[in-house]
Amino acid sequence: MSFLHLPAARPPADLADQTPRDPRVEAAAPQWSALGQLTSPTTSRWAIIGETILLPIVAVALGVSLNPQDPLWTQGHFPWAWFAPVVLALRYGPLPGIGGAGILLVAWLLLNPGGQTEFPKLLYLGGLILVMVIGEFSSLWLARTRRAEAVQRYLDQRLEFLTHQHYLLRLSHDRLEQDLISRPMAMRDALANMRNLVTGDHHESDSVCANALLRLLAQYCQLEVASLHRMNQGSIEHAPLGTLGETTPLTINDPLIAHALETGKLCHISQSVAEDDNPSRYLIVAPLTNLNGERFGLLVVERLPFFALQDETLQTINLLLGYYADSLSVQALADPIRNRFPGCPPEFAFELQRLWHIRQISRVISAVVVLEIRHRPATPDIAQQIQRQKRALDENWLVSGVDRDILTTLMPLAGAAGAEGYLARLEYWARQRSGKSLAELGIVGHILTLEKEAPLHLLQKIDDIVHA
Repeated sequence: MSFLHLPAARPPADLADQTPRDPRVEAAAPQWSALGQLTSPTTSRWAIIGETILLPIVAVALGVSLNPQDPLWTQGHFPWAWFAPVVLALRYGPLPGIGGAGILLVAWLLLNPGGQTEFPKLLYLGGLILVMVIGEFSSLWLARTRRAEAVQRYLDQRLEFLTHQHYLLRLSHDRLEQDLISRPMAMRDALANMRNLVTGDHHESDSVCANALLRLLAQYCQLEVASLHRMNQGSIEHAPLGTLGETTPLTINDPLIAHALETGKLCHISQSVAEDDNPSRYLIVAPLTNLNGERFGLLVVERLPFFALQDETLQTINLLLGYYADSLSVQALADPIRNRFPGCPPEFAFELQRLWHIRQISRVISAVVVLEIRHRPATPDIAQQIQRQKRALDENWLVSGVDRDILTTLMPLAGAAGAEGYLARLEYWARQRSGKSLAELGIVGHILTLEKEAPLHLLQKIDDIVHA
């Protein structure tokens, strides 16, 4: 990232006050005294004009008082009055110095009326040349000084900005470290484990699956005491399918349970009905509902850490429960898509429906990457090679044609940025493998997002690409 000449961003005052300061830097900062401010050159236009007029007049006045016979020291061993234009040239450059020399000339004419024949030409010529040389030297170094001051001012601003950025980064790192300690695995890992749970041994009992689900929720959502109950035609069974921790008997008439059953969504303690005299004894109640709206279970959470009760935890519980519920009805979820698009693989159709359900309940979008792969004699199996590049949770759908293949990759929880990263990874892989880009290999990518359009509309777009 290049540093541009932009004003440095100012952090909030409270962060600026907390930023550690180096005493050595503060000690090295210039402490301007009154004499230093007096002798430093000014930038005011009128102050420069005033000094140009006043300083030679003061020199002439001192000459009149100290040496009345020769106030300008033209007959002496050294022309002391010329210190005035020399000082002006040193401070402000050649023009003020020449102006001071002109005032000395006017003073000599006023002090010596009618004595033009006695005018010290060589003295004034030498003084004028001296003033011009000193003025040029002063202009050069004034320009260098201004440039150095500008660079130093810019570097100070950048240093201050980077110091605050470093402090904010350290705070962010500490916060991220705390989050990773409390939640050591990502949501993608949770979904991978959930997929292993529901696609493992199909002969496992409902109780074993329920306990496995509760252990997974305890691992990712920090649940301490919870139970999972079966629902048959809207009624809840008192005996739990699975338990976590030391649970108590289920209270059917609990207001939070009633609210969850009424809304069909996850409810937590802050959503309890305010006018109820009997407060809820549960923290979270969430029904297990698949994409078809069928309820077949209820999760009740009695205890979890205080700081774990936040939006991210609730969203993760919603996501895992929806993913688990949808996994129990793969065929039913895939049938609407399979009836419309018979060539779509059941796993792809089911995963698409399930991700659409997750999008509706958790507002987490997914992406679909469609690759048009032209047949080339040099790379006959490139579609299969790209198919092997998919991630653990991705689903592929390969449609082979006469002159091209269409490879569709469904990327759960990826979004448009994740799809672009996938294409960039494929671009790098293609250059490493063959030294050519995807375009040179006859591969064109399309990015679709499962955000606003239902799966059937999205598949229709893919079908249009296939038959284009």
